[in-house]
Amino acid sequence: MEGGATENDIKQTSALQLQLQPSPPPSPLLKIITVASIAAGISFGWALQLSLLTPYVQLLGIPHIWAAFMWLCGPISGMVVQPVVGYYSDRCTSRFGRRRPFIAAGAALISVSVFLIGFAADLGHRLGDPISKKSTKPRAITVFILGFWILDVANNMLQGPCRAFLADLSANNRRRTRTANVLFALFMAVGNILGYAAGSYTHLHNLFPFTVTHACDVYCANLKSCFFLAILLLLALTTLTLTTVREEPITQPKLGNTGKGPLPFFGEIFGALKELPRPMWMLLLVTCLNWIGFFPFLLFDTDWMGKEVYGGKVGEGGLYDLGVRVGALGLMLNSVVLAVTSLAVEFFAHGGGKRLWGCVNFLLALCLALTVLITKMAESTRRFTAAAADGGGTTPLPPPVGVKASALVLFAVLGIPSSVSTIVPYALASIFSSTSGAGQGLSIGVLNLAVVIPQMVVSIVSGPWDALFGGGNLPAFVVGAIAAIASGVLALTMLPSPPPDSPPPKTPRATAEFQ
Repeated sequence: MEGGATENDIKQTSALQLQLQPSPPPSPLLKIITVASIAAGISFGWALQLSLLTPYVQLLGIPHIWAAFMWLCGPISGMVVQPVVGYYSDRCTSRFGRRRPFIAAGAALISVSVFLIGFAADLGHRLGDPISKKSTKPRAITVFILGFWILDVANNMLQGPCRAFLADLSANNRRRTRTANVLFALFMAVGNILGYAAGSYTHLHNLFPFTVTHACDVYCANLKSCFFLAILLLLALTTLTLTTVREEPITQPKLGNTGKGPLPFFGEIFGALKELPRPMWMLLLVTCLNWIGFFPFLLFDTDWMGKEVYGGKVGEGGLYDLGVRVGALGLMLNSVVLAVTSLAVEFFAHGGGKRLWGCVNFLLALCLALTVLITKMAESTRRFTAAAADGGGTTPLPPPVGVKASALVLFAVLGIPSSVSTIVPYALASIFSSTSGAGQGLSIGVLNLAVVIPQMVVSIVSGPWDALFGGGNLPAFVVGAIAAIASGVLALTMLPSPPPDSPPPKTPRATAEFQ
C-alpha cells in the first residue's frame, strides 16, 4: 500500500492486515533470547501438569474416565484464547506496548491458578470436605478444576504473545525468525527437563515445610512445592523480560471492522479465515495432520509403557506404576533430544524448513509404527512369576532389558520430530504473515487452531476407537502414523517455500519499534 492511500482504502484492508509502518532492523539477539526464555517457565508448569495432575485428581476422587475428559479444557481454551489474545495484542495501544501487557496478565493468572491447584485440598477441607483418603472431596475438586482451567487459559494467553513478540523483534528477517523459534523450542525443552526432574523428586516438600498440612499429605505437598518452583521461575523470567525488553507503543491502527458491537473480534476472525492466503491454508492443513499424528502418543505414551510394554493393569499391583515411571524417564530423554535438536534445526532449515519438516514427519510415522513391533516383542518375551507359570496366577514380570531399551530409544528419537514441529510451523507462519502484511498475533493464534482442534478430536475419538479394536493404545498410534505420512507428503509437495533468506525489503509491514 502506498503512503498516499486514502482513509477509505485503509478501511477496506483485509481483516488480518495492520496499519503499515516501515520495518525496523531486527533487535539484538540478547533481547530475543530474553523473551524466548519465558518458554522455560511455561513448559516447566506443563511438565508438572503431565506428570503429576492426573494422579492427583484421582486422589481427590475424580474417576479415571472423567480425569481424561478434564484435559479437553486445554484445547478448548487454546482454540478461543490464543486467537482472541492475538487479535487484541495486534491492536493494543497501551503505553507499555502491544505484547507486554498480555504477557504480564498471563503470568499473573498462572500465579492465581497455581495457588488454587496447590491448595485445593486445604481449601476443600476448610469448606467442609472430609479428610479420609477414600472419601470423594467435591469442594476440593471444584477448586482444582477452576484452577486447572485458569492455568490452561493463562498458558495460552502467555504463549501466543511471546511468540508474536519474537516475530516482532525479528522484524521480517527470515534467519532471525527461525533463530527466535529455535530458541523458544530450546527453552521449552529445558523447562520440560526441569519439570520432569522436579516431579520425580519425592522429597521436594522439605524445601517448603509448610506445605504438609492435615489435609495435604506428602504427595500433595510435593505437588505444591513443584508448582511453587514453577511460579518462581516463571515470574523471574517474565520480570526480566518486561524490564529489559521494551516496546514503543503504537498509534491506533486504522483497521476495517467486519464485526458488530463491542466484540468485533468474532466477525473479523471469520473474515480473516476466509481471506487467508493459500500458503497459510496449506500450513494449517499440514499442521493439523501433523498433530493428529503426534497427539495420540502424547496422550497415552506412559499408559502404553505401563500396559502394553510392562503388561501391568491400572490399580493392580505395582507393575503398571513402574511402567509409567519408566515412561516418565522416556519423556525426560525426549526433552533432552528435543533440546539438542533445536540447536541443529537452524543449520538444516534452509528455505523455511519445509523439507526438514516433511522428512521428520516420516520419522514420526516410523516411530509410531514401531510401537506395534515393540508391543509384540514385549508380549512374546513376557515372563511370569513361578506361581503364574504353574497356572496359579497371572502376575507378569518386567520386560527384558532389550524391550525396555527399545521403548526408551523410541521416546528419545521422537524428540527429533517434536523439536522440528515446535519450530518450523511457527517460523513459517511468521514469514507468511509478514509477506502478506498480516498481524503476527492473530496469524499465530489462527495457526494454533490447527493444533488444538486435532487435540480435541483425538481426545474424544481415540478412546472409543481403541475400544473398537479390543482396547489398548495401538489403534490410535496406527492412525497417527498414517496422518504423519500424509502430513509429510503434503509438506514436501504442496506447502510453498517462503522467499529466500535476504535482508527484508523496505516495504511497509505491521510492527512496533523496540529499544
